[in-house]
Amino acid sequence: MAGIYLHIPFCKQACTYCNFHFSTNLSRKTEFLDALSKEICQQNDFISKDELIETIYFGGGTPSLLTEKELKNIIYLLYDNFSISKNVEITLEANPDDINPTILKTWLSLGINRLSLGVQSFSDDELIWMNRAHNANQSIESIKQIIEAGFENFSVDLIFGSPFLSNETLEKSIEILSNLNVPHISCYALTVEEKTALHHSIKKKKSPEIKSEKQAEQFLICSEKLSELGYEHYEISNYAKPGKRSKHNSSYWKGMPYHGFGPSAHGFNGKNIRKWNISDNILYNQRVLNNENCFEVESLTETQLLNEFIMTSIRTIEGFTIQEVAYKFGVEIAKELEGKIKKLNTKNYFQNIDYNQIVLSPLGKLYADGITTELFF
Repeated sequence: MAGIYLHIPFCKQACTYCNFHFSTNLSRKTEFLDALSKEICQQNDFISKDELIETIYFGGGTPSLLTEKELKNIIYLLYDNFSISKNVEITLEANPDDINPTILKTWLSLGINRLSLGVQSFSDDELIWMNRAHNANQSIESIKQIIEAGFENFSVDLIFGSPFLSNETLEKSIEILSNLNVPHISCYALTVEEKTALHHSIKKKKSPEIKSEKQAEQFLICSEKLSELGYEHYEISNYAKPGKRSKHNSSYWKGMPYHGFGPSAHGFNGKNIRKWNISDNILYNQRVLNNENCFEVESLTETQLLNEFIMTSIRTIEGFTIQEVAYKFGVEIAKELEGKIKKLNTKNYFQNIDYNQIVLSPLGKLYADGITTELFF
């Protein structure tokens, strides 16, 4: 099993908090698509040809800005160059302002069977502050249209922890999504990344500071409310109705191989090789079209692989077992890790622990990043 991630680096406008690689200048879109097509053909042997592609993910940026013809060309090219599963999950990230009944039918006809909708908030004031291109009513209407079009699987993103989001508004947002029977919800804490508009605004004291206490409180609200509503909290930031987990993202947490195409995209061969493309649209286009390398490669050490295993698996509802660690990395490493876990568990960070199945407690999920750092080798 393997996956494909395609980074489409274009957006209508820049959100204040976003540090993903993108451009609001679409003048080089045609050149980019030529380069992307060439990269797909040139780099399709990074993972064994025997691997069946189970997931394809169009991320960005805003891939819903691509036309029907542009998407069709990319999807057909993928089928020409890879062994694609008959049950492949094809996800497209989209914004509410891009949704309409016609485009939804088009996406379904192309084989796109899952959407990831960037709602972020149901507060118009907060959406304006984030510099989003849609309003709350558009979000609700777009979800209804997605359901009416026949999408059985889709996800909605929410952001919590902003200075302007009250607990009551967050609970109301969760209620809206539940009432609409949204099958998958991703809840992300607002983070202040350097070089973003939000970072500059806070630095100049034009925006309030982000309070970690409020973020912790709202994380617990998401976890408790969504669990009560029948959503499985299967990963720190992700909640799903039964059978509606994201197969693509789950493959990352399980260490499965995946290709990464487009500027800033990452790939992993499922063993010990990671590669990532340059985060520059112009240089990416030039290098690929001139038959030059657009990526860097890293051979991961045994310690790096161990730390990545800990970091990804501990975020999931399944966690990991000490036996897995012993099998993958050796008995001595497993014993040392068990000792670290015993020391940390005096703070009740793990649930029902018998030092076999290592799963974070609700409190542990709140401090997952810090716990992971403590477990690192």
